[in-house]
Amino acid sequence: MLRDRKPPSIWWRWSGADRMARRPGRSHNGGPPLDDYEGPPWGKGDAYIFLAWRAAHDKAWKAPSHAVMLMRLEKAEQLGLTYEEYTLEILERGRHLSEDDTARIAEIQRARRRRRSSHFE
Repeated sequence: MLRDRKPPSIWWRWSGADRMARRPGRSHNGGPPLDDYEGPPWGKGDAYIFLAWRAAHDKAWKAPSHAVMLMRLEKAEQLGLTYEEYTLEILERGRHLSEDDTARIAEIQRARRRRRSSHFE
């Protein structure tokens, strides 16, 4: 049965009929597929480094216990910082801020003002 079929003619290619046959569905936006990449998630690099970084990231951003979260929130409010800024400082620098760290706290607050003002420019 397949032998009886004729190959598509030149008209078929020029007419755009092949595009109509492959037309995306109604809710498709017509963009390229997002999952074209068939390789491993670490790309062409070393798998061990990728997996070590992923494990470290997951460990660092793991949700702390409720008591730790409340302690950080209270400490952040005392220092005039947000919870996210205080937690990020702990993760980046490896130390908890205190009232004695006025220079670092002022630097964080200046950076916050720069971030806010840059959205409106």
